[in-house]
Amino acid sequence: MAQKRDYYEVLGVQKNASKDQIKDSYRKLALQYHPDRNKESGAEDKFKEISEAYAVLSDDQKRVQYDNIGHASFNQQYSREDIFRGADFDSIFRDMGFGDLFRTIFGGSGFGGGYERSNRGDDIGYNLEITLEEAASGVEKEIQIPRTEKCDICGGSGAKPGTKVVVCSKCHGAGKVQNMRQSGFGMFVQVVACPQCRGKGKLVEAPCSDCSGSGLVHKKRKITVKVPMGIDDGSQLRLRGEGEMVISGGEPGDLYVIVHVSPHQLFVRDGDDLYRVEMITFPQAALGADISVPTLDGPAVVKIPSGTQHGEVVRVKGQGMPKMRGYGKGDLIVRIGIVIPEKLTTQQRILIEQLAKEFGSEFSAKKSKFHF
Repeated sequence: MAQKRDYYEVLGVQKNASKDQIKDSYRKLALQYHPDRNKESGAEDKFKEISEAYAVLSDDQKRVQYDNIGHASFNQQYSREDIFRGADFDSIFRDMGFGDLFRTIFGGSGFGGGYERSNRGDDIGYNLEITLEEAASGVEKEIQIPRTEKCDICGGSGAKPGTKVVVCSKCHGAGKVQNMRQSGFGMFVQVVACPQCRGKGKLVEAPCSDCSGSGLVHKKRKITVKVPMGIDDGSQLRLRGEGEMVISGGEPGDLYVIVHVSPHQLFVRDGDDLYRVEMITFPQAALGADISVPTLDGPAVVKIPSGTQHGEVVRVKGQGMPKMRGYGKGDLIVRIGIVIPEKLTTQQRILIEQLAKEFGSEFSAKKSKFHF
């Protein structure tokens, strides 16, 4: 796979495909290209490609990020380990009779050690709303996250203080056992969680009363999120180790903070640039003027050249948003509108009529050059 293709194209689904449609398409392609069924050259690479596409599009958070930033940027931000982390292949391959062969196929094949459902906590998603001003200057926000943490009473062991924790006699502390099974493709070894200790590898004599022997409790944790200046709407911040915790020394999951920038009353954002409309009078447009316009840093004086036309823009350098991955700022782009008074005083009407006579044929000639 020298050059990666769009994941929707790989699975042969539309961008608005449902999760069930994505799963069905992957199941069919996996049956077609699984190396134990397809011995043709390139089948294994094709199988890896469709599995990577499914790992992303079957995950709601990864799919939203993929749709927002595009294929190339997504692959730059996500490692292969990140892409496959949390993906549910077990249920699909159990139904297909392949068991744990998925791990064998990816083991040592350049996928960061291969796919394996390690003892790792789940990731958590959180939607954070900030203002445009906060996005421009950067901000620290304290958020409250409900998550699973180790029990303080038993230290995560699940055992009542003063009692023992013993190694499971069935799996000998591994937390997993092997089952031999026969399928249409031969004999397979399936690795499953130990039914005696439920995958923990240990048994407690007396369960902790606070966590009921699980070693975990639900808490609300306050976390400070540092939002960098220049962040755009829909951007995602990853806080490693701030997700769900697991027992037996497992690695905690991550917290993904999706930043939403609220609409602003004065500006519309496009990348690093800000836009606004500023209304001026006909004399200001004809003669030129210095006008005051709002910026995120306060009012700024903008020079309107003489002869400015309705709809023209004036660019104010460096008054946009900070560049998140670079130096400097974008620009403030002011689109000029000319106000036409709805009512005129007698003196105003006389002056405008005199002006119209002054323009005369010269104005008509200029007007005739205008084409849609």
